[in-house]
This record gives sequence, structure tokens and C-alpha cells, in this order.
Amino acid sequence: MNPKQFFENFMRKYFLPDETEREGEDVEAVAEDLTFDQGPVSDAPESYQTEATSKSSRRRRFGKAKEPKKGQSAFRRFWRRYHLTKILLILMATAAVVTGGWLFFLAKTANVKDLQAALQAETIIYDKDAVEAGSLSGQKGTYVQLDAISDYMEQAVIATEDRTFYENSGINFGRFALAILTLGRAGGGSTITQQLAKNAYLTQEQTVTRKAKEFFLALELTKAYEKDEILAMYLNNAYFGNGVWGVEDASLKYFGISASQLTLSQAATLAGMLKGPEVYNPYYSLENATNRRNTVIQVMVDAGYIDQATADESADVDMNGQLNDAYAGRSSKYAYPSYFDAVIEEATTKYGLKESDIVNNGLRIYTELDQTYQANIQAVYNEDSLFPVAYSDGELAQSASVALDPSTGGVRALVGRVNSSENYTYRSFNYATQSERSPGSTIKPLVVYTPAIAAGWATDRELDNTTTTYGAYTLDNYMSSRTETGTVPMYQALAQSLNIPAVATVNELGIDTAFSYGKKFGLNMSKVPQELGVALGGGVVTNPLQMAQAYSAFANNGVRADAHLITRIETANGKVLKTHKSKKTRVMDSAVANKMTSMMLGTFSNGTGVYAAPYGYTMAGKTGTTETNFDPNVASDQWVIGYTPDVVITHWLGFSKTDENHYLEGSSSNQASTIFKTVANSILPYTAGTEFTQENTYAENGIAPVNEAGQTTDTASEILETVKEQAEQIMDQTKKAIEEANIPEKVLDLWETIKSLFQ
Repeated sequence: MNPKQFFENFMRKYFLPDETEREGEDVEAVAEDLTFDQGPVSDAPESYQTEATSKSSRRRRFGKAKEPKKGQSAFRRFWRRYHLTKILLILMATAAVVTGGWLFFLAKTANVKDLQAALQAETIIYDKDAVEAGSLSGQKGTYVQLDAISDYMEQAVIATEDRTFYENSGINFGRFALAILTLGRAGGGSTITQQLAKNAYLTQEQTVTRKAKEFFLALELTKAYEKDEILAMYLNNAYFGNGVWGVEDASLKYFGISASQLTLSQAATLAGMLKGPEVYNPYYSLENATNRRNTVIQVMVDAGYIDQATADESADVDMNGQLNDAYAGRSSKYAYPSYFDAVIEEATTKYGLKESDIVNNGLRIYTELDQTYQANIQAVYNEDSLFPVAYSDGELAQSASVALDPSTGGVRALVGRVNSSENYTYRSFNYATQSERSPGSTIKPLVVYTPAIAAGWATDRELDNTTTTYGAYTLDNYMSSRTETGTVPMYQALAQSLNIPAVATVNELGIDTAFSYGKKFGLNMSKVPQELGVALGGGVVTNPLQMAQAYSAFANNGVRADAHLITRIETANGKVLKTHKSKKTRVMDSAVANKMTSMMLGTFSNGTGVYAAPYGYTMAGKTGTTETNFDPNVASDQWVIGYTPDVVITHWLGFSKTDENHYLEGSSSNQASTIFKTVANSILPYTAGTEFTQENTYAENGIAPVNEAGQTTDTASEILETVKEQAEQIMDQTKKAIEEANIPEKVLDLWETIKSLFQ
């Protein structure tokens, strides 16, 4: 066939409609359409002339061409004329090929060869001295090899989940096709390999896309691993309810034994839970668990693993008498919950890592943590007697504290809630980093007195202490204190936390100046109303971590370093993924910072912080109290912030929700002061002990301190001794857990196999 004939045949077959498609047209019209170079039919190729003559003869013999069918739409004629069905099929086939290629690419790039190592690896968190402080293991239990798992368990799982496990290629094609045809709503019955792929890489949603991904990943897993290895990974990565992952920990949780010791009845119980761990676990419903266990046992009979007599015997076993929770959990490795939670938060929000990658991929996270600081603050927060309780329902108030190195911004310790290390919940709400509370008077040094000193005002300048009305805005000093004086020196106004002089100062300097300094100190001022109330914290929300960062500028000669927990993140083989890049902001010159420190030394010697002053140590800082909107004599928030040249400590106290039944009595000089003093006394002995070079402004003006280097009582001494003992126990337990886990050696053994996790 020559090129001309090929072209003619192609045109006739795919683009030239036959007489049924060209309804109502005569042969002359067809011939006219088929001209070449606008010539007549006679100039067309001979074969076309013959074809045209043949069609013309047929039309004359059978009469005029058929008229269009009555009611046939123009759209249908158009569709048939241009063969749009063929085009649509081609597009659908192309889409299927592209989608399949994309899913195949995802499976190929999933690093399935690293899965076994990743399931056994733990992400290690190091402190500021590169000493292991704990680990994260995410959705993973204690990993055990298949020979350490009861044969009954293996048989029960295969019988119920994937009876052809050792014969199939990772896919049950019949059930998979049904799932696709029903858009993922039916078919189910994923093989063990598919379930492993889903648990390790995918979500639990029932969609066609997830099923398709699962398909390709299962094939890749089958290529990469032996069947026994796949089964072991599945059993170690399966969820068994009550926060327990893996068959070893599940055996301890429900029966108090190792997975290798499981009886037929116990193995059937655990295997039955895989279908619905929250519904079929015996702690939720003994009846559900027993019925499900008996179903699994009968399935094992059908699969040929056991005989009916053995099944009947096991089905008669009283499950309630076998239950024994000996699972200690992983709290010993997650020794500093608030700090570790904040590390995960920073890694996700600041460095863009996924939480699943952080906890499951065996990373090394180096932090600014000081374990001594952390253990001591945690011990303080485990002392319930220090924290107020709501009379109405006995609810314990919440609290948070942060210790920060002012020269670097490194967070040395962080506790985000009361009893943070006892009965903790993974990534529970962290008041140190996630809360949004009013700073109260702790904002005054930031937006009132620093701008005033920077503007050249003297520390002893007399400030207005009488004006209480500015248009529609009215105010008073807290509980109307010291309103009898017409003016008051600035340093006393700050130390005594007087409201009237603070507002008068902002009114004179200008609201814009106050907002400008608020931003310099790192506060979020974007949603704060442009009102004089900003001098008292009105409209501003913050948290202990942010306030520690702000006050670090005073302790660091006017320079604010950005607060951070993480210094760098590495893969298990030492490849650096993320590194902290220090960012420092000059908030004020050193002379202004020195004068501010001189005035804030008075807070603890002569002001509202005298009862918060730590025994034997000198601190500068500020207290703050926020009145409730239903009673000005009670508070919603109490703050104490103190610093030395070595450390900034912020402390907040309040109820999670303030209402008529949940509030704080008095000011921060009462309840919050006691807690802050205990926290400060527990960690200051471990600092460098650098002394202030600035002189207390009260002393400069010849006023003796009310409280010199703090005061202590027998009760306070007893609490400190208890705190010290508990802190030592926390650190000892952490060290023991790390040694027993043998984490560093495991990581070294695994790094070769998991080195491509982030490539």
C-alpha cells in the first residue's frame, strides 16, 4: 500500500462519515467535500471517483438518502459526526495511564526497603550538652521478631485477616476489584500486606485513591520483604486500642505476659481486636471481646489450624480471669512531656516537618534543654498543694513556667500544665506555648516604661497618680491603692504596679509609641485596639514563652534573641536536616536596659514581688494581675516574671476558663508568688550565679528594702527539699530508661538502612 492509499483509507475510516451519518446529503455534496486543491471530483484520485460513483449508483437504486430521524438532536448529530465517543475513550485511557503512573511513582519513592528499620527506630531528643534526654516512638510499640510471637497469634491473624497470605502477591485481586467498582465502600478485606501499607504510609479513609495507593505499595512491600518479615512488621505496627501499638505491648496491656506466651484464647482475643480495637477490647466490653474471640477461634477451625475440640475448649475459657494490665507505657522515655510536646510543635510549625515523620523516622533532635532545670520545675508542678482549687467543683487551676537563657534565647526548661509528668496525655494543651492570656501589668515595662526611659525620662521622674478619666476611658489603681498621692516617682510606680501613672505615661508619649515597643519586644499587636488600656495589657494576649523572650532583652543589654527549643535536627545517620539560625533584635540600647533593670530590682525588694523573691538570690522583674469582668476583686490571670543575668523565668497561673465559679483570689503577690518562688529557688542554684552590676533604684534613693534577698519558712524549706528529691528521681528514671532502651547502639546499627528516609 503506497502512502496515498494509506492516507485515503485512514481518512475514510476515522474522519469521513458514511451515508447514515451524512443523512440528507446527496452524493454531489459528498463529492464536493472531497475535492483536492478545490478541484472537481474528476481530479480526485481514481479510487475516490470509483467510490463516489458506487455510492451514487446505490443512492439512485434505493432512492433518495434517508432523512434525519425525527427528534434527533443537533448535539447527537454533532457527537456522531466528529466521533467524540472515541475521543472521550482516549482521554479516559490517558487519564488512567497518568494516574496509574503517578501512583506507581509514589510507591517507588516510598522507601519501602527502610520500613522495617524505621518501625524499630526511635527519634532521640538530646539536651544542650548533647546528652540523651528521651525519645519519641509515635505509633510504635516494643518491636519483637516473629519468633518471639506465639504461633497461635500468627495463625489467628492469618485466618481472620488474610487466609492466602503466604500464597498471594500482597494483593487479593478479587476483593480489590470489588473495592474499586464500589468506590472503596465495599470489597474491604485488604490483605495483611495492604493493611501494613495503609498503617505505615496512608490514612484510614475509605477512598478509591487510598485503595489504589495501597495496591502499589503492597506490591512494592512484597518485592522488598519475605512474608515472615511482612507479618512481623504488621503485628508490631497494628493498633490494639487503649493507646497501645504492637502485639508485644498489647500482650502486656491485656494479659500481663509477653507475646511469646499467648495462649490460643488470648491470641484469638488480640486478633479479634484488629477489626475494631476500641469496640472489641475487653476493657471496653467483655461481652464484645468474648464473642469476637469465639468467632476468631471458629475461623481458625475453618482454616485448618486447630480442631473443633481445641476450639471448644478455648472458647470456654473465662476471659475476665485472664485480664492483667502490666503495661508500663513509654512515659519513662518521654520524661519531659511539656518540653517534648513543644519540641514537636516547633519542628512542625517552624521547620515544616510532619509529626508522623518526627516521631516515626528515627531522627536526632538537639535542643536547648537543661535536664536539671526541667526536672526541678516538673517536681514543683507535681505538688498539687501549691496550686489553688475552685471551691465549686474542686477543679485545679492551671499554670505554666518557662526558663530561658537570655543571651541565646534557648529554652532551658518548659512546663505547660500542672502535673505535666504525671498521667500526661501526649501533646495535650500546652499553656506555656499555646495559651492566649492577658499579660496584665507585666506589659508595663515593655510598652510604658522602656519608651519613657528611651525618651530621656529619669527613673525618679514624678508621674501623675490622680487622673482616672480620659474621655470615655476610666481606670483606677488596683484595689484603689496609693491614690492619695498626687504624683509618684517612676521607679515606685513600676515596682508598686500602679495603673494611673502607667496610663498617664502612655497618654503623654503617645499610643503609637507604646505599640511600636510592643512589637519590638515580640508581642502580637495586630489585633489590639488602639486605646490607652494597652498600658495595662488591654486587648493583648500572650503566653509564658513569648513573655520570657520579651524580658530577655532586659537581661541581655537590650538585645532580644528569638526563643527556641531546637538547635538542629538530623537523620539517624547524622545528615543535618534543619539548623536553628539565631535572630537577634536590638530593642533598646544598653543604657536603657540598665535603667530598666535598676527599677525592676525594686519589684522584688520593695514592690509587689516581695513575697515572690527567692531566698538567697537577687532578681529583677515584674508581677501582673488581670481582674475578672464580673468582680474587680478577683483575678483571671496572675503573673510573676523574674530574671538574673543568667536566666529569665516566667510564671503564669489561672483557670483554663474563668467564670463566676473559677477564678483566683487576691493578686499575683499571693498565690502565684509562692509557686514562682519555689520554681526560682529550685533552679537558681544550678545557674552560673552572675550578679547584677546595676544598683537597685530604691537603694539609689536611700530607701531600704522591705525584703532583702528573699525570705523563707519551714514549710517552704520542706517543699524545696521534696522538690529536690523528686527532681533527682525524675532524672534517675530518665537515665535508667535510656540505658535500658540502649537507644544509641540501636541507632548506630540502623543508620545504614534508614539513611535514605529523607532523600
